[in-house]
Amino acid sequence: MVRAIRGAIQVEANDRDAILSGVTELVTEVMGRNRLTTDEVISVIFTATPDLTAEFPALAARKLGFHDVPLICASEIDVPGALPRVVRLMAHVDTDRPRHEIQHVYLRGAVALRVDIAQ
Repeated sequence: MVRAIRGAIQVEANDRDAILSGVTELVTEVMGRNRLTTDEVISVIFTATPDLTAEFPALAARKLGFHDVPLICASEIDVPGALPRVVRLMAHVDTDRPRHEIQHVYLRGAVALRVDIAQ
């Protein structure tokens, strides 16, 4: 069965190390909380707010071992007043877990984006 897992993190700055560190934290939490291996990940879509341009978020996943997982990065739409410096992800995974057992992960300031589903 295919499930989608959402997640987001607010990073400190438009800085390569800050982006890679934040995305590493986010991906690690998503994988850990959902007890996943990279073999179960079908694909991951990363988006970043327009103020984050110093690095591709997918590079952090590659460094974590997502070598044969299709990854793509895109820019979020520039909505006035939106939370700045946010990287989001949507991971598609192959799992037998029912939808109610999937844990969506919102970290740091990004918790405010989805208080309804953030653990």
